[in-house]
Amino acid sequence: MDHPPMLELFAGELRRLRTAAGLSQEALGERIRYSASLVAGVEQCRRPPREEFTLRCDDALGTDGLLGRIRAAVLRESLMPWFREWVTIEQEAVALCSFEPMVLPGLLQTEAYARALHEGASQLVGDAMEQQVAARLARQEILRRETPPQLVAVLDYTALERPVGGPQVMREQLRYLLEVAARPRVHLHVVPKGVGAYPGLNGAFVIATPPEGGDLAYLDNQLHGTIVERTADVHSVRQTWESVRAEAMPHGATLTLISEAAKSWS
Repeated sequence: MDHPPMLELFAGELRRLRTAAGLSQEALGERIRYSASLVAGVEQCRRPPREEFTLRCDDALGTDGLLGRIRAAVLRESLMPWFREWVTIEQEAVALCSFEPMVLPGLLQTEAYARALHEGASQLVGDAMEQQVAARLARQEILRRETPPQLVAVLDYTALERPVGGPQVMREQLRYLLEVAARPRVHLHVVPKGVGAYPGLNGAFVIATPPEGGDLAYLDNQLHGTIVERTADVHSVRQTWESVRAEAMPHGATLTLISEAAKSWS
């Protein structure tokens, strides 16, 4: 079975570093507090390396973060080809304006919520699905930087009511939203329940402001995403954003609403 090149590189480097340190799979497993069978699974490309596993291996083997850097490339390689370019834009952006009419934005999802979405809507299963979940969580690192981008996210009220993963997953997800929203450069807004038809219902989109140059937009659909660069088209998306933003509640009122919604998932 062929494996993604970067995943094979990770497996090979882990095996090389472990051997150079004079450790068996069992001995490394003891040091990082994981089973030898998991170490073997990663070295044989049967198990994707999780973040905590990678961090512990880097620490135990004194790699100066080598495995973590390779894992970042593994996650990028696991992204759909049409999404990779947008992730690069997202990583470099100084500001992001995100609208989601159906679910919560990927940058704000918990692991359990992201997994439930993939289980319910994706055609991927097993390790392939887990790699997509891991890649989505890895994108969220931009919000934990010393100087993160400004994120303004508008979501439709229905996203707070849709039982993705069940009550416990939703309760934890909405509590996590409140935690993230407490950060100074994150602003959340909800389009309330009583609002009827409005422009944003045509589909999810994100507008990114790069360090230099004009804004770019990303449109999501059932088949693949589309990056919008043409000035007139970006301007059109920006107008839709302004219309959506005008329908949404202020940040403070939104947090109160999310807090109440979290309590309802008991």
